[in-house]
Amino acid sequence: MRTTSLVSAAAIAGASALLLAACSSGDSGGGDGGGEAATRACVILPDAASSPRWENFDRKYLEQGLADAGFETDIQNAQGDTNKYATIADQQLSKGCGVMLLVDYNGAGAAVAEKAKAEGIPAIAYDRPIEGADYYVSFDNVEVGRLEGQSIVDGLKAAGKDPATAVVVYMGGDPADGNAKMFHDGAVEVMEAAGIKPAAEPPGVWDGDKSATNFEQALTSLNGKVDAVWVANDTNAAGVITVLDKNNLVVPVSGQDASIAGLQNVLLGKQTATVYKPVKLEAEAAVDLAVSLLNGETPTADQELEDGTPYIAVTPQLVGPEQVKDVVDAGDADPAELCQGEVAAKCDEFGIDY
Repeated sequence: MRTTSLVSAAAIAGASALLLAACSSGDSGGGDGGGEAATRACVILPDAASSPRWENFDRKYLEQGLADAGFETDIQNAQGDTNKYATIADQQLSKGCGVMLLVDYNGAGAAVAEKAKAEGIPAIAYDRPIEGADYYVSFDNVEVGRLEGQSIVDGLKAAGKDPATAVVVYMGGDPADGNAKMFHDGAVEVMEAAGIKPAAEPPGVWDGDKSATNFEQALTSLNGKVDAVWVANDTNAAGVITVLDKNNLVVPVSGQDASIAGLQNVLLGKQTATVYKPVKLEAEAAVDLAVSLLNGETPTADQELEDGTPYIAVTPQLVGPEQVKDVVDAGDADPAELCQGEVAAKCDEFGIDY
């Protein structure tokens, strides 16, 4: 899927406030429309492996935001298991939900959204698109890809390489995740405009170890020659970087999530930049939407996906070494965890207190 609007209309600091406008509908959802079920938000997170964000950030922000609004939450993690995802959903639905907020995992969210809607419960696709969901809340994923692609173009130019003749490997995300295509499309739009063509493009995954293996095979096929690697997220980038390190190579590498490992690699110069998606802002937008639905309102959004799903998009930020401090100051990276070992000197250099 792709967005019909390529740039979010909302500024990052006020995404949810600018994008949501609700009017009363008189239907509170939750099956019977009343009782305890109508005040419960049911949330399913996908795993703890593809990114540390789900348990470290999304869970607490969603739980806190909904609780502050006076609603009960049931937040569970499918731990990378589609069968467990379905079981969690059935259990939640049997207890009753006023709204379901779902992070898709390998397509498991579509069946759950269908079940929820059959019971009159609105389904929100959170961070990843889900076929049949009533709403989609995420960052502007095409823009995420554009920022990644631009970091590769800029990195090549800084290294004195002509993008049009550079050997660039593309390391995308799992195609089962609808966001992966958006990241790819945004990155390719910018890189192709600079004349870049992929020298190799292994199958996309969300797995650092598999990315390392796939990249090593690609590097071997290129006789050890690579000028840059577009990588869809920090976890995959970490795998790629282990192979680059082993071969004494330092080239532009992209990523996203502003994970601790990603930020460390950015500070060390092993990763050109990471795309910072302040989870709190995305969670706040989702909470605002869920609260509106729990209150029986009908929210609207200023963007939509190709299938017509209302899309509430939050603006991402590119983070190089100079901007890592901003992530720490926002509370999305623990400086004590970040500034360890050889990274400590870089924290000192870039004014990060730890």
